[in-house]
Amino acid sequence: MAVTLSAAVLLGILTFFLIRSRSLTTGTALVVFLFGFFVAGTGAHKPINDLCQAIADALTHLTA
Repeated sequence: MAVTLSAAVLLGILTFFLIRSRSLTTGTALVVFLFGFFVAGTGAHKPINDLCQAIADALTHLTA
């Protein structure tokens, strides 16, 4: 039985562990960039974008 993981899942797991270990290097930045790039091509793009927009709107209304 073969187990396959998408690049988004693999980079997400790697990003989680790199952030938890606080290893902030050039390699970490590349992994996080690639994770964002691959997530943008999945179905998770729309909900993530909507959440970020809602947070930005809420912050805008708090300062107004």
